[in-house]
Amino acid sequence: MISETIKNRRAVFPAQYNDQPISKEEILAILETANWAPTHKRTEPWRFKVFHGESQVALGKFAAETYKQTTSNFSEFTYAKFMDNPVKAGCVIAICMQRDPKESLPEWEEIAATSMAVQNMWLTVHEMGIGAYWASPGIIKHMDKLIKMEEGEQCLGFFYMGKYNDELPEGTRKSTIEEKTTWI
Repeated sequence: MISETIKNRRAVFPAQYNDQPISKEEILAILETANWAPTHKRTEPWRFKVFHGESQVALGKFAAETYKQTTSNFSEFTYAKFMDNPVKAGCVIAICMQRDPKESLPEWEEIAATSMAVQNMWLTVHEMGIGAYWASPGIIKHMDKLIKMEEGEQCLGFFYMGKYNDELPEGTRKSTIEEKTTWI
C-alpha cells in the first residue's frame, strides 16, 4: 500500500551504501516515475543529469575543489566527503529545474513540481531496495561550470542512490498531524 511505502521511506546516506551496482535500466525506471509528477500548466520543469560510473569521480573532484575554492571555513573532513561520497554511491543524479521561459507560473510552483518528481523517485527507489538521499550543498550554484545548463535552468541538489544492507530505523515525527491541522 502506498501509505506504508511513504511511512517507511528513509534517507540512506552514502556511508551506508554497499558496493552493489545500480544498473542503467534501474536508473531509467526510477527516472520514468519522476516524469509522472504533477505539473501545473504541464511545464514539466524537472531536468536530471546522471552521474554513473567514471563521471562520479569527476563529480567528486569538482565538488571537493569547488568547496575548497568557495568556503571561508575549510575542513579536510568536508573536503574528503565531497570527494568520496559520489564514488560511494551507485549513482548520483543532479536535480535541476528548468524555469518556464514565459514565466507563466510562479517559480515556486516549478520548484514544487521538481520536488514532487524527486519524491516519486524516492518512493520508487525505496520499493526497489535502493537507498537515497537528497543533498543540497552550496556548491550546486556552481554546477554550470561542470555540466551544460540551459538558460533559466538551475541545480537544486544531488540525489545520491545506493544499495545497502542495514535495516532502516523506524520513522518518527515531532508532532501529530492533528497539531498541524486547523479545520475551518
